[in-house]
Amino acid sequence: MQRNYAVEGVLEGDPVNWYEPNYKTLMENWDWMVNILAPITVDKSEQEKRLAINTGGAITMWSLEDKDASRGKKARRAIVNEAAKVPHLQYSWEYVIRLTLMDLTGGAMICSTPRGYDYFHTLFQKGNDPLNKQWRSFQKSSWENPYLPRGELEEAERTLPEVTYRQEIMAEFISSDGMVFRRVHEAACLEPLDAPLENHQYVAGVDVAASVDYTVITVIDTESKDVVYLDRFTRVDYPVLEDRLTAAYNKWKLTGMVVEANSIGRPVIDHLAARGLRVQPFTTTNTTKHTIITALMAAFEHGQIRIIDDPVLVGELLSYESKQNASGSISYSAPEGQHDDCVMSLAFAWHAVEAAQPVILFGA
Repeated sequence: MQRNYAVEGVLEGDPVNWYEPNYKTLMENWDWMVNILAPITVDKSEQEKRLAINTGGAITMWSLEDKDASRGKKARRAIVNEAAKVPHLQYSWEYVIRLTLMDLTGGAMICSTPRGYDYFHTLFQKGNDPLNKQWRSFQKSSWENPYLPRGELEEAERTLPEVTYRQEIMAEFISSDGMVFRRVHEAACLEPLDAPLENHQYVAGVDVAASVDYTVITVIDTESKDVVYLDRFTRVDYPVLEDRLTAAYNKWKLTGMVVEANSIGRPVIDHLAARGLRVQPFTTTNTTKHTIITALMAAFEHGQIRIIDDPVLVGELLSYESKQNASGSISYSAPEGQHDDCVMSLAFAWHAVEAAQPVILFGA
């Protein structure tokens, strides 16, 4: 796939940049390019790893052992191969590679075997976000490669450790270090409902956007503990935001809505209350965040909650991290460069579910 993408660009007369984690991995694809383009090559530099062909197109290959490789070398296509193996991928992409594509309004193909929830996963999530129109992500297992012998794949399934098999053969993002939410895929089995069910009660959690973040509304059935509705949007004026929250409140006939009160959430809460909505403010601190996140963790662990199989929601849950601070306390957050708006909205909604449950005292 990467090779075809690169060759198509060169044949169309475009400059193409190809990146590898190191010089050793670069050589295999360089040798392939030299051989396949030999009949139409007009100039070749072994030192610079650059080929020019008779269409006017050229491909240059770079090792990202130098994180600034290709700085200032414009291209219409870029290929980053085995991106997860690049230790400074974020820097190279954001400060170098992405900028080389600006002059020619170019595109990139970023490929890799997964290596946990790293910056490659961050880029992968961009393509799973339906609101991000510039990116598209694809995930294929080795079983979908028609050129691999089935017997070899069956042997791998029998003999490899489960984690290795899932990562290397099934192309899954796997990480146990710092992972907060487990059994997420098991819980992600629902489709959203179009309308509330008769005689059912619903509550919602809302994470209100600040700057480049997203406002997320999550609605849960208080009896089944199923997530039935998820709305995620960004860059709207406050009146539009409040209208959208009001519309969700009325459509689902909510018995409660928990809205984060920090920062811009406070005026939104006041305006919703003035409209007659039952809104419960939630002030997020390290302590209160720990409380609602651990409650949501327990809900997944014990199979108490089911969620919509939404790629953005599932991706945020799987990549969410816990870290031990110098004081010994635990903090929770999305990895650097990623969002946690869906996670927080879900945590607020689950907090609303727990608040809606009756409490029975025995022996009081």
